[in-house]
Amino acid sequence: MHLSSFLSPRSIALVGASNKPGKVGYALAKKLLHYPATVSFVNSKRYSIFGKQCFDSLLEIPSAVDLAVIAVSASSVLAVFKECVQRKIPSVVIISAGFSEAGNGETQKQLVALARTYAVRFLGPNTFGLVNTHSGLHMTFAKSEPLSGHIGFLSQSGALWSSIVEYGNASLIGFSSFISLGDMADLDFTDFLPVLEKDSATRTILCYVESLHDGKKFMNAAKNCKKPLIFLKGGKTVAGSEATYSHTGNLAGSYQVYTSAFRQAGGYVAETPLQALDLADYLSFFKHLSGKRVLIITNAGGPGILCADALTEYGFEIVALPKLPLTLPSNWSNRNPLDLAGDADVARYRSVFNALKRRHNFFDTVVVLSTPQTMIQEIGVAKEILFFSKKIRKPVFTCFLGSISAQGAYRFLRENHLPCFTDLERFHGIMKGLIQRV
Repeated sequence: MHLSSFLSPRSIALVGASNKPGKVGYALAKKLLHYPATVSFVNSKRYSIFGKQCFDSLLEIPSAVDLAVIAVSASSVLAVFKECVQRKIPSVVIISAGFSEAGNGETQKQLVALARTYAVRFLGPNTFGLVNTHSGLHMTFAKSEPLSGHIGFLSQSGALWSSIVEYGNASLIGFSSFISLGDMADLDFTDFLPVLEKDSATRTILCYVESLHDGKKFMNAAKNCKKPLIFLKGGKTVAGSEATYSHTGNLAGSYQVYTSAFRQAGGYVAETPLQALDLADYLSFFKHLSGKRVLIITNAGGPGILCADALTEYGFEIVALPKLPLTLPSNWSNRNPLDLAGDADVARYRSVFNALKRRHNFFDTVVVLSTPQTMIQEIGVAKEILFFSKKIRKPVFTCFLGSISAQGAYRFLRENHLPCFTDLERFHGIMKGLIQRV
């Protein structure tokens, strides 16, 4: 069976659909109403939900079912799964919790045995659901839905999705898909990495990992993946590692061993969800950085110094500034960071960019900083940055400090797929991540 059917099923049956707000079955049913294919609701106590007929069981649905979604109490899951087997439904998502993570390993073993015997594949138990923005599938109980984009997200934490999608929306970063693996009783990372690797809508793959069942198999799948991989590992400390057991029923292994393996597989290791999100987004549009030499252009000395400190600490070189044909006020820095002074306007940025277009062999990456001074027109600077980046064809990162004045410029650059930030901490985070592969 091709596992892409989980992300683009021709028909779905939701067992445990509900008309009660606050219930998982309610949230799932409401979202599935908009899926552009056949959706059936199963609830023996309701005649209809959201105007759709409810069936007493899976066995009563007259048409074929590609994907069954189970959102009932743990005690009822096994019986519903047997109906899936009887109906020969090939793909199942078990939303229900209360299995190995809660000490109920025996029922989970029975589910696995049935799946193996009758060639059924299932996600979970204890999964948050699935999203495919390109097929229109939104099947989680997160409050927000993601923007459409090119990041595929595999995660052992469903709730991490509900928060990271909102960070993405606020940052204009979109996703192609999200797959919550839950307890991974059957399907796991190694099953879905090849699916996302072949998915034309996915350009980068982000993985939140707590534990792995088969490290060797995972490493092979990661090494064979031709798309950039970004890993966020849960269970770094003793307390965090022990907490993973009550979360997914698996005890996390050594953080150092895992992250070393991730890097050996050619992946990036992120330390925070935001860093992981930014790395995945950047690598959706650009290749790895090709060198460590950085040129910083700024209209304020302090941010330039802080940026130089951080990048040097991570292993970048704040390259020496050669003689350039610059016409700048006498108070400019005359070194890297190239400080244009606080009264810099669009024309001053443009004059520097024009000089650098003619000579840009001394740096690998440019960082442009801007603070909200009265003289600056951020959207004008943003347009100059875009034109400059197209001419030199080297990575150009922008940080418009502040969250109000530069919103238009931020949106303009993001819509043109140039990396832009509104705070130094988040910018420093992506640079710290990117240095891993330089």
